[in-house]
Amino acid sequence: MIEIVCVNKGNEKRLLPPGMLLKDIAAELNVQLPYPILGAKVNNRVRSLNFSVFTSKVIEFFDASSYEGYQIYERSLCFLLYKAVKDLYPHEDIIIKHSISGGKYCEFENSKFGVNEHIVKKLEAYMRMLVEDDIPFARQKMLTAEAVDLYAQKGMTDKCKLLKDRNIFYTSVYNIQDTVNYFFGCLVPSTRYLSYFGLSRYENGLLLKTPSRRLPNKLMPSHSAPKLFSIFKEHKQWSKLMDVQYVGDLNEVVRNGKITDFVLMSEALQEKKLISIADEIKSKEGIKVVLLSGPSSSGKTTTCRRLSVQLGVLGFQPVQISADNYFVERDFTPKDENGNYDFEHIEALDLQLFNQHLGDLIEGKEVKTPTFNFQTGHKEYKGDTMKLSQNSIIIIEGIHCLNPKMTEKIDNDLIYRVFVSALTSLAMDKHNPIHSNDNRLIRRMVRDFNYRGYSAVETLRRWAGVRKGEEKWIFPFQENADVMFNSAMLCELGLLKTYALPLLNNVPENISERTEAMRLMKLLNYFLDIPATSVPHSSILREFFGGSVFKY
Repeated sequence: MIEIVCVNKGNEKRLLPPGMLLKDIAAELNVQLPYPILGAKVNNRVRSLNFSVFTSKVIEFFDASSYEGYQIYERSLCFLLYKAVKDLYPHEDIIIKHSISGGKYCEFENSKFGVNEHIVKKLEAYMRMLVEDDIPFARQKMLTAEAVDLYAQKGMTDKCKLLKDRNIFYTSVYNIQDTVNYFFGCLVPSTRYLSYFGLSRYENGLLLKTPSRRLPNKLMPSHSAPKLFSIFKEHKQWSKLMDVQYVGDLNEVVRNGKITDFVLMSEALQEKKLISIADEIKSKEGIKVVLLSGPSSSGKTTTCRRLSVQLGVLGFQPVQISADNYFVERDFTPKDENGNYDFEHIEALDLQLFNQHLGDLIEGKEVKTPTFNFQTGHKEYKGDTMKLSQNSIIIIEGIHCLNPKMTEKIDNDLIYRVFVSALTSLAMDKHNPIHSNDNRLIRRMVRDFNYRGYSAVETLRRWAGVRKGEEKWIFPFQENADVMFNSAMLCELGLLKTYALPLLNNVPENISERTEAMRLMKLLNYFLDIPATSVPHSSILREFFGGSVFKY
């Protein structure tokens, strides 16, 4: 007998026979969750419900309302769509691209394959039939070399390239009946678990609608996001131009000794975008204020500095104002549902004073500017003043900058808005996109360690709260931007890998953050190392691992 400690049952201990499947253990222990159980953390490692347990373990089952469960559900839905495409249109391939508008945007690889309502309805009906048939998702472990041969036989060159540099003996191969694919992580046991989904036309492809984590039995609402979609499309074109769309392509660049030229081209494309933004600001005569917003670790500060340089070239005198100096007095700071100060709330800023100072500056008046003392929780006036010259342009960076309340008393014709985010265009392969949140989390982890003395555990522990604040205060306003700037670099995970892996490896096995640490370590290990020496000192990436020419 082996000892099972079930977290869901108050760490209850039970002796069970070795070799039981997780789904049978859940039934034996009568584990009840709000939604169907999709998997479990076994010693803080995510496992499928078909995983067999042979030694004593600590087990925590989860459903689709958890981060891990949601990933499993979404990943399995992608395989379901792929299966439907391969059965109905054997000569076509679907590419899973990125999250947008309450689902996953997907395109057919063959651009001449015209997506219409008939095709969408046919695919969705077939997917629902597969769900009704309750077909198992089968997982087979095979030698990596054999898996590469299998994918080569099926023309899946993107997966061959991906697995070539893994340097591990065995690889998991997934099947639905005779349809083979590879996925980054566990799947649900069978198709019947995938009752909630939708399929619709979106732009040139499909939108695979997924449930909400808060309400896994309801689909997320769709909403138009043309500017966000446009910036994703622009960067996909860049990745095609550079012939690096997938991790395996990037690894080939590294292996062939061409990474420095590749990094310089990536930097040049970003700089070209910043130049175009500066030119557009110049063309809109009368712009006095540039507002720059974006989520955590999107590279806002370096983008602000580099945009200031480009505006200076055009004859402007950029003046930077920190929104952080306009917090309300601590006693007036809003509190969250737990009674803690909510510093990310829009009303944590003194909006009246901020608008007054901004209006006075635009009118040519001199302003006494505050400095916020975060230790005492009060504004301090140290004699600092500000007055604009004829060619001055104010640049303000902050998470609330696209919220209309931030500048509600300022004429819109005087304002230009920029949204900055690290929107990852590189994918692992055609069916495994890399989520932009992972990109930003790894950036933040490296920066937190280098500049704030935080461990990976502390960064991982804070991340859910950070994401919650972004969903409430940043992303709802992103389409207010005049332009979006994608700060993600195709090379960056290979570069940040050497900094992040040691931090992640130090996360103890017996705490919940170990689950996410292991997932991120697995992700990073698909990348070949990229040396920091290949990165210019003006790069956005230097904001996170050091060596930047800019002061932060």
